[in-house]
Amino acid sequence: MTQRLDQEIFGGANPRTGEPVGEPPRRRFVPNVFALLLSLAVVLGGAYGVYRVAAPAISDFVASEDYPGPGSGSVDVVINDGDSGRVIAATLVRAGVIKTSSSFVDASGDEPELAKKIQPGTYTLQKEMRAVDALGLLADPKNRSVDRVTIPEGLWASEIYERLSKATGVPLKNYTAAAKDAKALGLPAAAKGNPEGWLFPSTYEFGPKATATEQLATLVDQAIKVMTAEKIPESKWEETMIMASIIESEAGSSADRRKVSRVFYNRLENPSAETVGMLQSDATVSYGAKRRAVAPTAQELADKSNPYNTRQHKGLPPGPISNPGRDSIDAAVKPAKGPWFFFVTVNPDTGETKFSETYAQFLQDSQEFAQWCVENPEAKC
Repeated sequence: MTQRLDQEIFGGANPRTGEPVGEPPRRRFVPNVFALLLSLAVVLGGAYGVYRVAAPAISDFVASEDYPGPGSGSVDVVINDGDSGRVIAATLVRAGVIKTSSSFVDASGDEPELAKKIQPGTYTLQKEMRAVDALGLLADPKNRSVDRVTIPEGLWASEIYERLSKATGVPLKNYTAAAKDAKALGLPAAAKGNPEGWLFPSTYEFGPKATATEQLATLVDQAIKVMTAEKIPESKWEETMIMASIIESEAGSSADRRKVSRVFYNRLENPSAETVGMLQSDATVSYGAKRRAVAPTAQELADKSNPYNTRQHKGLPPGPISNPGRDSIDAAVKPAKGPWFFFVTVNPDTGETKFSETYAQFLQDSQEFAQWCVENPEAKC
């Protein structure tokens, strides 16, 4: 018994513990909870001490990322189309408006709805502003100035170039040069390289760095969108734009556009009528003569060398004679129903227009226009 017990303790393996016999029993590690808590308290106490020393320095570092505001003086800042938040931040830093890009990026992250409202343009801000204050001013459209120009319906392309140049400060020669690059303008094949008719009338805003090409391309793109929205097949784009441009130039008032459209279609579709298949549009004659006038001269009306002279040449002119708006494009597609072959604007001041089926009635109506010319000699009818 004693020998067996000795063997269990000092030789072989203890069947109960599995520890080798003959070696001192292994002591299991029991952590000193009190010592651990004491050490932790020392560490935390030291950290608190470090915090008390470092906190003011950390606070000063964070504060130095932004100006205290409210700012002073003034500076113009240009935000370009497509500028990201970081690009805008860098622009503000260079202008001395904010201290660091990170302050503006952080402010934008905190106020994402404000950041979404920033539009291209020129803004007058103060120097050394708080980033969040600068963000608020940029998000308010009242603080934004931008090149804005309104293109009315019926202008010639050359007249549109002049308006754009005057509004944006881009030299006129840049527009005439840009007009020659059909690909850069995005002109459709139907335009045959000619921007006339495809410079859609509307009010536009352009960034301060927008080139003549970019501006004209914007107008062309809008014209294409209107043609597409009207569901006009591309095979009909050229004919539609030419007819719309004539309607725009001839209609005395908006209410008459569809009736004027019907007159011209009646003339084209009935070559045996009194108008013998000719549009007989004074506006096309004046466009070919490059002279704005209430009525062409007798010499201009007789000029067969003018390809736009629809009193001498049958069918549509070779291209648009103005840049029409949506209503005229719509009228070209959807003319009114009626038997008219003639019309005359008897009062150019009010736009009053009379329509007739016969040339005899047209001559009678024309007497009213003649009387208007007598009463308004400055019009040089």
